[in-house]
Amino acid sequence: MMKILVGLGNPGQEYRFTRHNIGFMVMDFLADRFRVSFSRRGFFSIRAEGSIEGEPVVLAKPLTYMNLSGKALAALAGKYSLPASHLLVICDDLNLSSGVIRLRAGGSAGGHKGLISIIEALGTNNFPRLRVGIGSPPPGVDARDYVLERPGVEDAAALKSAVDEAAEAVLCFLKEGLPAAMNRFNKKKSGSIQI
Repeated sequence: MMKILVGLGNPGQEYRFTRHNIGFMVMDFLADRFRVSFSRRGFFSIRAEGSIEGEPVVLAKPLTYMNLSGKALAALAGKYSLPASHLLVICDDLNLSSGVIRLRAGGSAGGHKGLISIIEALGTNNFPRLRVGIGSPPPGVDARDYVLERPGVEDAAALKSAVDEAAEAVLCFLKEGLPAAMNRFNKKKSGSIQI
């Protein structure tokens, strides 16, 4: 059955490559690797439809801005008539050290406003999510400012590596299922706060 892979972020050039847009980066990486194009618009998102590792997928990047991500997720789930268990939401996480990834079958939003919006819109928190650690802001830096910054050279390298690993986790999720992907990729320790 088809899966919808949704990378969270904010549309617009000014947000490109910011920490908050790590979900968009994973979607772009997968689209490039598997030669699918973000050519479809509608349902509050830009989408690429195709096949990855023989599995039918929709890659989506919501155009609603992070805090209203649920509007796009609800529209996509309705369009494709899929249960929440066939979604995989990829987002940033301040509670994980930079570069660490963590898969979950469901659970709380952990303060992440994009996930809060999705849980409210879908009426459930039982959907798979892949959190990509962006680390916590340094002392004196507001979390909102931190997530909307482009990382420095050292942090950018860790995040690039995390995008690669997140893409591998997505492929494992598609081919072997969520429990296998969680077993393989949930290995590292976590870090600090969330917005």
